Amino acid sequence: MMKLYLVEHFFSVQGEGRYMGSPSIFLRFGGCNLRCPGFGESWYKGKRILGCDTVRATNQKLFKDCWEEVADYKYLINIIENYLKNISYKPDIVLTGGEPMIYAQNQIFYEMIEWLVENDFRVTIETNSTIAPSFKEFQAYKNVTFAMAVKLSNSGEPKERRIVPDAINRLAKESKNSFFKFTLDQELINKDAQSQIEEICSGFSNEIYCMPLGDNISDLQSNALGVAEFCLKYGYNYSDRLHVRLWNREEKR
Repeated sequence: MMKLYLVEHFFSVQGEGRYMGSPSIFLRFGGCNLRCPGFGESWYKGKRILGCDTVRATNQKLFKDCWEEVADYKYLINIIENYLKNISYKPDIVLTGGEPMIYAQNQIFYEMIEWLVENDFRVTIETNSTIAPSFKEFQAYKNVTFAMAVKLSNSGEPKERRIVPDAINRLAKESKNSFFKFTLDQELINKDAQSQIEEICSGFSNEIYCMPLGDNISDLQSNALGVAEFCLKYGYNYSDRLHVRLWNREEKR
């Protein structure tokens, strides 16, 4: 069985998509099957790193001190229950990464999903939609909302790696309240963002959210208006990146 790694956990508001603004407990898992070199760069100890804005969840070698192996799902439940001690309501649970669905068949990960569903939490898994479970074999996933952040060409990933039609079809049709979420910048909008989104979403009735590229307030603001106008033109839902708007690049937000 693939080892399960937790990178961080925190309590904040959901910053993106359908449940933007909802109080949420986040569990961030380590590892990803994509690299997305088109999504800018970050620096760590003098090294330039291309790709994901949560690089600590994708680069185990550089951030090994953050990666904690999880041996029992009860450890994850205990984390959640400790947050619940300080509030009088049931927040959302958001599983993110990296790419959490690399652990879709991991026993520990799935036992956590079963516990969350059985205890009536609203669970969102943020995924690049290249991996889908067998909903027949792992039925608890039917009650999970998948935020299907299918990567577009601005990710820098080749099309055959970032778009997996079978996985998208299963996630969109066999899970609960799942929605598409696309990250756009002005260059992509001017080029062919609409045709790419149409190709991916054709045949599905799931809601579509578009949000501006940017892991800091300056970049977010430079793309926000163009994305909002794009949504008005084509009838999509605009999603800000609320955590960036409120806390800029502060971690665990």
